[in-house]
Amino acid sequence: MSNGNTDATNGDMATETQTNGLSADDFALYDRQIRLWGAKAQEQIRNANVLLVSLRALGTEIAKNLTLAGIRSLTIIDDEPVVEEDLGAGYFLRDTDVGKPRAEAAIPRIQDLNTRVTIASGGSLAELMTKDQNYYAAYSVIVACDHDFTTLNVINTGARVAQKPFYAASIHGMYGFVFADLVSHEYVIEREQSNMPTTIKPESLTRSVTSTSSKKEPTGKTTEIVQKREIYCPLLLANSSPLPKEILSNRRKLKAVPALLPCIRALFDFQRTFARLPDHTPQDAASFISLAKNKAGELQLPLDTLTGDFIKSFMQNIGAEIITTAAFVGGRLSEDVLNVLGQREQPIQNFALFDFETLVSPIYCLYSPPPELVMPALNGHVGLLNGLDTGAVPVVPDVVPAAEVLELD
Repeated sequence: MSNGNTDATNGDMATETQTNGLSADDFALYDRQIRLWGAKAQEQIRNANVLLVSLRALGTEIAKNLTLAGIRSLTIIDDEPVVEEDLGAGYFLRDTDVGKPRAEAAIPRIQDLNTRVTIASGGSLAELMTKDQNYYAAYSVIVACDHDFTTLNVINTGARVAQKPFYAASIHGMYGFVFADLVSHEYVIEREQSNMPTTIKPESLTRSVTSTSSKKEPTGKTTEIVQKREIYCPLLLANSSPLPKEILSNRRKLKAVPALLPCIRALFDFQRTFARLPDHTPQDAASFISLAKNKAGELQLPLDTLTGDFIKSFMQNIGAEIITTAAFVGGRLSEDVLNVLGQREQPIQNFALFDFETLVSPIYCLYSPPPELVMPALNGHVGLLNGLDTGAVPVVPDVVPAAEVLELD
């Protein structure tokens, strides 16, 4: 069966089953996916072991999507007790689960989606913070959702030292983001060959063409097969990296950068400083506004990018879970994970934003070359950041005048 051929015969199916290691049951169950991205990609997905850290609304969507897609195993870490507020967006949870650890409560119902996937609890977040690269090496992809900036960096560093793809994501009401650190990722693009063949060369700061070939289709057309490589940096560096030169040098593109980007960065710094999300108080509003203004300045954004209305809206949304936002952001992240596992098409590079008030979802390459990481023997999570994080806590700028503090109540 050739990719995209919707008239494959049973003989084609049997031949490809033997070639790709997929069983007849796999072909029957995942037929639609195989027709979409091919048997080879589905086999790579079928062999994948994914670690998911957090099972709130966003993690719930990701767990559902990856389980239905047919990965080999999904290990979920979320030992937080179920509370009544979880029952709205946590559709794998029931009233009787209140008080139980989230992952353990939800796993039986997630398992019902696809009995061919192994679903298991990975223990506690505290235990994860002590793991070294050998733990992360057992997984094909690591996904962490809705955690504070320091926790995301610890997990990111463990995944990077193990040379494993890492995703971080969060939703806040109508807003969200997905960050990807795939370390170094190769993928293949197939397209109709043009009169100008693709050249093996760097295409950007992070992307290069590594090889090209072609094949003749039964229709007589020639398909060009282009292999590319993307290189990434960890979240800690991406959070302080500038916008790409092609945006900084173009006034129209710079003006189009949404205020959500400096606000996400400000939220990261607020978490690093106060170890919590901001409350709806004048003091927290003042601190957050100062951080957001600083971040907008670092990004060289126009002065009118940040408005009082947007900051007020963003702060009112912080910590809220909306099912539709979780479904869209979780779907986009899951799609990229499957794309990376199958090594088809270009993945997220590296920071995707989602604003459902303005219906924009741009992706920005916030890249700085990463240093070599050395992971020592660990007694605690602080060691994971050795060589990457100086441990310095960002200083909140001087509090803005009281007149600029937003009334959030």
